[in-house]
Amino acid sequence: MKRNKITLIVVLFLALITLVGSIYVVDETEQVVVTQFGKPVGEAVTTPGLNFKVPFIQTANFFEKRYMEWDGDPNQIPTKDKKYIFVDTYARWQIVDPLQFFIRLRNELGAQSRLDDILDGETRDFIANHNLIEAVRTSNRQPMSSGVISEMIGDSLEQIDVGREKIQAMILQAANEQTADLGIKVMDFRLKRINYVEDVRTQVYERMKSERYRIADKFRSEGQGEASRINGEKERELKSIQSAAFREAEEIMGRADGEAAAIYSNAYNRSSASRTLYTFMKSMETFEKTFDDQTHVILSTDSELYKYLKGSR
Repeated sequence: MKRNKITLIVVLFLALITLVGSIYVVDETEQVVVTQFGKPVGEAVTTPGLNFKVPFIQTANFFEKRYMEWDGDPNQIPTKDKKYIFVDTYARWQIVDPLQFFIRLRNELGAQSRLDDILDGETRDFIANHNLIEAVRTSNRQPMSSGVISEMIGDSLEQIDVGREKIQAMILQAANEQTADLGIKVMDFRLKRINYVEDVRTQVYERMKSERYRIADKFRSEGQGEASRINGEKERELKSIQSAAFREAEEIMGRADGEAAAIYSNAYNRSSASRTLYTFMKSMETFEKTFDDQTHVILSTDSELYKYLKGSR
């Protein structure tokens, strides 16, 4: 009885192991290739659920169904216009045919290594066949700012024929042509960063500063011309205002002198006493404006001034 129980337990245990070894579960994010002695058996399993295989003989190889990341190493590449730059890239790829993927690449490590060769090579070829400006800029659009600055900067920008986005699209297309028989597809490719090598960077910065200095000099020149025009208009308007003011002042003074003369004439004609007082006041005014302690005057006896001087003595 005890021996039978032990035998039953062993059989049940082996059956359980066999059952567990024959069942595998495919998740929504996975796809499976079943192999027997290292060779694929049947089609790949891409739908999630519970599946069976021959235990101990067959093996379930799981692969990622979602997009995976490829990050390239920065490489020094010469452009068509002989400018050496560092190009840093990245891409997103996916296993679209797990059976072919297993046959050609075996695992994700092999796929990453193969993508290194393909994407780095295509990047080098396309960058080397285009000028640097084509890899940096996307279109010939004008700067977002407006006015004179926008026009001047826009004039200094070199025109492009291809552009960065088209170069990325061409690299993506060329890479997928090479990965078509590998069971993978490159979903997206981007130039993450482009930078000059250290030897060239200083020269580029100096050229950029020189260009900005040229724009600044043009602004200063236009500003000085505008300032000269404004100053000229100011001087002209100032002289016009001064001339009009002087004319108006002379007119006022003329009218005042006329009114004063009329008042003097009326006062002089009123009476003998008024005429005498007027004559006396005008004579005193003349004395005040004419004589000082350094003045010597010779007067005749019939002079009006002599009469008042004699009277004061």
